[in-house]
Amino acid sequence: MSTSTGARAPASGRGEVDLFGFLARFAPLIFLLVLMAAFALLQPRFLTPLNLFNVMRQVSIYGLLAIGMTFVILTRGIDLSVGSLVALTGLAAAAVAKGGLESRFAVGVEAEAHGHGWPLALLTALAVGAAAGWLQGLAITRLKVPPFVVTLGGMSAFRGLALYIAGGGPISGFDEAYRWWGQGYVGPVPVPVIIFLAFAVLAHLVLSSTRYGRAIYCVGGNPEAARLSGLDVDRLTASVYVIIGFMAGLGGFVLSARLNSAEAVAGLTYELTVIASVVIGGTSLFGGIGSIFGTVVGTILIGVLLNGLVLNNVSSYVQQIVIGIIIVLAVAFDTFAKSRRRRA
Repeated sequence: MSTSTGARAPASGRGEVDLFGFLARFAPLIFLLVLMAAFALLQPRFLTPLNLFNVMRQVSIYGLLAIGMTFVILTRGIDLSVGSLVALTGLAAAAVAKGGLESRFAVGVEAEAHGHGWPLALLTALAVGAAAGWLQGLAITRLKVPPFVVTLGGMSAFRGLALYIAGGGPISGFDEAYRWWGQGYVGPVPVPVIIFLAFAVLAHLVLSSTRYGRAIYCVGGNPEAARLSGLDVDRLTASVYVIIGFMAGLGGFVLSARLNSAEAVAGLTYELTVIASVVIGGTSLFGGIGSIFGTVVGTILIGVLLNGLVLNNVSSYVQQIVIGIIIVLAVAFDTFAKSRRRRA
C-alpha cells in the first residue's frame, strides 16, 4: 500500500529531479500561493487580516464537509447528499433550540422559555447526520448499490424531508450562546475557523497515525486485497459515510448559528464545492491516495479564488464556470497521474 505521491528517483541513477512527481505532490499549494500573489497585486485589500479571516470563515463550513468527504473518496466513494444533509441537520438543531416549530420565530425571553439550549441542539444535529450517513452506508454495503446512486437519492430525500419538516419556512432568532458558534471570536479568530482547523488536525491524526486510517487507505487502494488481508471492508466503507454524516451535522449546526437562521434551501450546490476542494487538494477519485492537508489547501484555494473574483467584480455566473473548469482539470490531472504511476 502506498499513500504517497512523492517523486521517484529515475532508473538511470543520474539523480534527475522528477518534476511531474513534485508537481503532483505540491501543485495545489503552489497554485494557492500564486493565486494569492496575483489577487494581492490586483486588489491590495485582499491581503488585509480582515479579508483573510473572512475567507477562512466563509470556507469553514465547506471545510468541515470536505474533511468527511476525504474519508469517503479515499475509499473510492462519493457523497452527493452533503448539501441536503446540512439543511436537514441545521433544521433539526434549530427546532430543538427553539423548542419546536410553534416557536420558530420567538425571540428573547419567550424563546428561552420554550427552547432546549445549544448543547442538545448540537447533539441532535450530529445524531441526525450520523444516522443519515449510516443509512446510506448500509444501502451501499448491504444492498450493493453504487455510492453515486445512493447519495443521489439521499440528496433528494433529505432535501424533501427538510422541506416537509419546516413547511418550506425558516427557523430563526437563536439566543446568544447558540449564535456564538457561528458568529463568535476567540481573539481575532472566528469560532467556525477554529472548529474547522481543530477537526482537520484530528482527522489528519486519524488517517496518518491510527490503524483505522491505514485501513481506509488499504480499502481505497485495493478493496479485494484489503478483504483478503482480513479487513472488514463493508464495515469500513459504511463507517466513512457515518463520518461525513457527522461532519454534515456539525456543519449544519455551525451554519445555522452563523446565519441566525435555518432553512430547507441551505446547502444548495455545496456538494460541488466540497468535492472540488477534495479533488483539487490531491485526493484521488480512484481511492487510496490523498491527505487532510491537501483537502485543507484545496478548500482554502476555492475560498481564495471566489473571494478574489468577488473583489475584482467578476460575475457569480463566471465564478461557477471557473470552478467547473478547475474540477475537470483536476480530475484530468489525477487520471494522467494514475496512468503514469502504472507505467512507472
